[in-house]
Parts: sequence; structure tokens; C-alpha cells
Amino acid sequence: MNRVLSLPAEIPEIAGETSSTLKAFGVLEVLVRAGRAVTLSELMQATDLPKPTLHRTLTLFEEAGFLAREPGGRAFIIGERLSRFALDVLRSDAAAAQRRTILRALVSEITETCNLAVLKKGTLVYLDRVEAPWPLRLHMAEGGGGLPPHCCASGKLLLAHLPPPERQGLLGLLPLERFTERTITDRAVLESELDRIVSVGYAVDNEEYVLGVACVAVPVRSRDGDVIASLAVQGATARLPLMRAIEFIPRLRAAAAEIGSTFG
Repeated sequence: MNRVLSLPAEIPEIAGETSSTLKAFGVLEVLVRAGRAVTLSELMQATDLPKPTLHRTLTLFEEAGFLAREPGGRAFIIGERLSRFALDVLRSDAAAAQRRTILRALVSEITETCNLAVLKKGTLVYLDRVEAPWPLRLHMAEGGGGLPPHCCASGKLLLAHLPPPERQGLLGLLPLERFTERTITDRAVLESELDRIVSVGYAVDNEEYVLGVACVAVPVRSRDGDVIASLAVQGATARLPLMRAIEFIPRLRAAAAEIGSTFG
């Protein structure tokens, strides 16, 4: 059964706001707190806004990319622009500054590019990335774009640590696109690789996404022990062969423990 939506306790009732801007943001807050797709009638009940007003607000946010409609158009979900906004907020807070300091220290020590990433909507998204001072660099998408998780070390690591039902469901939906001759495109082989990752405690990308680029990732755990992100080192194989990257695992794990302590 779907839970009954209610307004967040921390903000005044939207119907009582005199500012149309605050009312609009209140609608977004209700949608975010719901944690699932929400119908127009549910939003009307939760916000107490007239249907025409709510419809105009939702249309405005949909056109701006702050929300989107589920297939079929009967319910609303968080849009890519709102997702990027949330990531920007994460980057700007004090804890994010702490994490970046740890990343910079790690890159300074091992002189290779490192990144912190999470799995979002079936794609790998960077929370932060610090480049090594080498002339040859690989541009990677940040924010709402995302990377295919089946062919990068961080993506495979995070897939591996999903709860079994969630992992199975996502693997059934992922298009296992081939990017290089080393990309894993067989679901059974990928399942076996994910089990291996859980067993050994790290993941590798052996030129599976980009030829000539190797990557090794380790889990970042919360204080409760849950895997909440990945920390990875990445470099050109001409300079950083995979076996050399694997040698950095102890230092990556130490930095991952530091980063994990910054999450609540």
C-alpha cells in the first residue's frame, strides 16, 4: 500500500504561505520527501493547493527539468535538474569540503586522479573528482549525466553491494552496452564479477570503458557499515597499469574510511 503523504513538519503548511515562491518549493519538498512517484491527486491532498494552481506549478517545474512524469504520465518524479541541484548542495556543505580535502591529499600522495561516486537511477554519478597534474586527462560526466555502471570499477562495486533484490532488478534493466572488447556484456558473467567484488573488497576496470584507462575502486562505508559511495583511482595504463593501480588499495581504503566518517 502507498503511504499517505503529508507535509514536512519542518516547514509551515503550504496553504498558509503568502509567497507563491515558497508554495512552489513546498510542492517540491513534498515530492522529494515522498521517496516515490506521486500523483496529482496525492499532491493536492498533501499541499491543500487548488488543482489549477498546483497544475500550473507542476507544469512549470516539469518544463524547467525540476521534475518529470513517469511513463504513462500519471505520476511525478524528481527531475534531473533537481538531482543536480541536490548534488551541488552536497558539494557546498562543510562535510563535502572535508571530503575534498581528503581527496586532494590522496591525489597529492599517489599522483593519480581520484574520484568519489554514488549510484543514482542506475548510473554512476561523481560527487567529487580531483585530477592529477598530468597533461593527459580523461573527461568524465558529473552531476545528472552519469556513467554506465557495468563497465567502470566504481559502478560495478556499487552494483555489487546493492541488496540482492535491488541488484537483480537493476541488472535486469541495464543495457549492457559494449564500449571496448573488454566490456562485460553477458549478465551471468557480470553477476559472477559482482560476487567476486564483494568477496575481495574492491573492483577494477581493466580498460572496460575506455581503452588505455585502468581504474580501481573501494567502498566508502557509513558509520553503520553500509556501502554509500565508492572511492577510485584512475589513470592511463601507459603510466598506471592495472597491477600498479591495485597496489594503491591500502591507501584508498584508508582514505575511504576517512571519507566515510564525514557522512552522518
